Amino acid sequence: MKQLYIKGTRQTPDVDFNYDKGILELKGRSIPENTYEYFAPLVDWVEEYAKAPKTNTVMKVYLEYFNTSSSKFILELFKKLRPITELKGYNIVVEWYYDEDDEEMMETGEDYEDVSKLPFKLIEIVE
Repeated sequence: MKQLYIKGTRQTPDVDFNYDKGILELKGRSIPENTYEYFAPLVDWVEEYAKAPKTNTVMKVYLEYFNTSSSKFILELFKKLRPITELKGYNIVVEWYYDEDDEEMMETGEDYEDVSKLPFKLIEIVE
């Protein structure tokens, strides 16, 4: 399985889904004009990854801002990762990064954890 790398823009996040390392990263802002078009290859990649994951998978999310339509697709990525939790001997964690003064982003991470049923590690970024 190939790495999925998409260079971020002012409206879209950096995407670095590295199969060999089992690390999937989203970083930046997510306000794409066509959310479905942007996220479809990410969802497809994660769906394939979950069929043959690495023993340890880490999804790192460092989003400073995302819109409502992006939120739906971020949740879809988490849902596609969910089957990994049922595989014996496999571990997965979502590292949810948020700025120290962004309580709303922290709470969003908590909400995603509740809805996705994935284990989250909420990580405060102190500047």
